[in-house]
Amino acid sequence: MDIIYLKNLKVKTRIGIFDWEKQVDQIINVNIELGVDIKKASETDDIKHALNYKNISKKVINYIENNRFNLIEKLAEKLAEMILSETNVLSVELTISKPGAIRGSEDVGITITRKK
Repeated sequence: MDIIYLKNLKVKTRIGIFDWEKQVDQIINVNIELGVDIKKASETDDIKHALNYKNISKKVINYIENNRFNLIEKLAEKLAEMILSETNVLSVELTISKPGAIRGSEDVGITITRKK
């Protein structure tokens, strides 16, 4: 299996369990690794056989911006479900983090891996 990745996709959303988090936009970071078979695209050098990762990034951004969650765990699970159901990827690894969420820490987040 081959991996196509999107690194440090920054998306504005409202996420968290505290009242103030539900009222203030926050920037979260999203890293995505997509397990795919690139053999046909590499053999033909034809874009129609390649994974449209721009389209996936647009869907991810749209989903995050238009939905609200208390937990990044729930957001990660829903994103993985969406990517696996709407694309031909074989697996997805998602890392979602909230920079500055913990005082004294640069970042805190979650990584999940899901397969078809």
